[in-house]
Amino acid sequence: MTTEVTNNAAQSRYEIRLDGKLAGFAEYKLTGTKTVFTHTEIDDAFEGHGLGSTLVVGALDDVRRSGRRAVPLCPFVKRYVERHPEYQDLVTSEA
Repeated sequence: MTTEVTNNAAQSRYEIRLDGKLAGFAEYKLTGTKTVFTHTEIDDAFEGHGLGSTLVVGALDDVRRSGRRAVPLCPFVKRYVERHPEYQDLVTSEA
């Protein structure tokens, strides 16, 4: 199985595909130098494969590469960052 995380800037969301099929997304809003994560969703048909975590890692790594900061309003992204200290320096609570 092949996974791919891409930034669909036209729809303001990161998308994850499994074998080419859209499996989920993490919606965001851009404010200044911050990427505000508002909602993350994995299609029921793809749950249980760790795709949510893979999606968040891809999104946060992209935010880091862009020089932006992340604001995790989405509970899933917020929990992920709390459990993975390697991303805490990237996060700010100020939208």
